[in-house]
Amino acid sequence: MQIDKSEQFDRAVRLGFLARATIYILLGVLALASSKQISDGPAAAFDAIGQAPGGTLLLWLVAIGLVAYALFRLASPLFDIEHEGSDKLGWAKRVGHGGSAIGHLLLAWSAFQFATTGTAADDSARAQEVAAGVLSVNLGPVLVALAGVAFLATALFQAREGLTGSFMHTISRNAPRGTRQIGAAGYCARAVVFAIIGWSLVQSAWSETSDGVVSIGGAITSLGDMGIAFDLLGVGLLLFGVFSLVLARYRTIPDMDVSGRIPAFRA
Repeated sequence: MQIDKSEQFDRAVRLGFLARATIYILLGVLALASSKQISDGPAAAFDAIGQAPGGTLLLWLVAIGLVAYALFRLASPLFDIEHEGSDKLGWAKRVGHGGSAIGHLLLAWSAFQFATTGTAADDSARAQEVAAGVLSVNLGPVLVALAGVAFLATALFQAREGLTGSFMHTISRNAPRGTRQIGAAGYCARAVVFAIIGWSLVQSAWSETSDGVVSIGGAITSLGDMGIAFDLLGVGLLLFGVFSLVLARYRTIPDMDVSGRIPAFRA
């Protein structure tokens, strides 16, 4: 049976949501278990996957899925795949999707490193190294500050999604009951993580040092002494993973056009 390009695109994106679900579920579990430091962020999740039976194959599937998801997000600024529009708000969302594409490509690279070598560079150390490189060039602090503002803006968008439930517009009506509540909790948890990362970048730009820059894992770990707040964040990240599982099945995925390149939104 021949599968057309639209169906291939659909399956690849759904694999991407499954990969994202795997990462966030493991991050949430590791945070709640408090049995392992997760300052190295997704690397801790990849390490856990690698130690499972068939771990190498699973890591390859996660890496491929993350690449597929990144390409899906990259189609937003290039083709306006989600019909966000070309006004200021629309472009802000599309640029945010482009940033998500870059982030997931980096995650895919880490998964690939774990699949092939069993290890990868520490997430927080890599973030600080990149920030230090940017700070060393002309207007470097300005660029780092802009990156921080972008993360803070993304945190606001994530919180808005969670509070308004606007994400439900792209989910089938056949989705399980409770999807709205699970998604809201997940988006709010991600908003907290992105806000911490953004603030660390703004502080780095102000002090012109990269020592305080945090990644996803560092942002989570920074709340480790806050008791119930940390537990709620862990639950929220876990629920975002569950929400991503729902999206893998019930998300409305735009179709590819006849050329197989520019997507057309499914009615």
